[in-house]
Amino acid sequence: MVEHLIVAGDLLLRPWVSGDRDAVLGAFADPEMGRQSSEPVDTAAAAAAWIAARQRHWAVDRAYSWAVTDTEGAVLGSVEVSAVDRRHDTGWVSYWTVAPARGRGVASTACRVVSDWALRDLGLFRLELGHRLNNPASCRVATHAGFRPEGIQRDKLRYGDRRYDVEIHARLATDPDPGPTVTNAARRSR
Repeated sequence: MVEHLIVAGDLLLRPWVSGDRDAVLGAFADPEMGRQSSEPVDTAAAAAAWIAARQRHWAVDRAYSWAVTDTEGAVLGSVEVSAVDRRHDTGWVSYWTVAPARGRGVASTACRVVSDWALRDLGLFRLELGHRLNNPASCRVATHAGFRPEGIQRDKLRYGDRRYDVEIHARLATDPDPGPTVTNAARRSR
């Protein structure tokens, strides 16, 4: 497995490691975060399984997930390129941040640099992402990272008894550069 370390100003993006278990468990304790995983992440074992799944996906070229940390190593969020389809050169981008990191440009920067990496180094042509219409912050992250809106999927998601419309965005390798991120990004392999 090739591990990538991406430095973006005062953010570090690195693959998830088993030592992140408590940070993952803490992140998913936020009720809003409970929606971000298909399985509950409410025990130490579940958090360890969540991390192990990301490591397995990376190893088989299925998905690439990074822990987004500050310079002290505190986990601020996650960014991922999943559903990698080599036949069509496509992938799905997702991201989340812990409550204290929201509104600071963490998700926008992480989404932008990982999308740049996927289009350039991974060789994908099209990246997609979606967000609930009632989540304007996620829409801002997408647009700041160069993703253009493409349409609405009606009643796509169901949480409890309520259904939500989702706006789909995409970024193509041929799209113009979206401009500078919140911070300058550089990448390096270790």
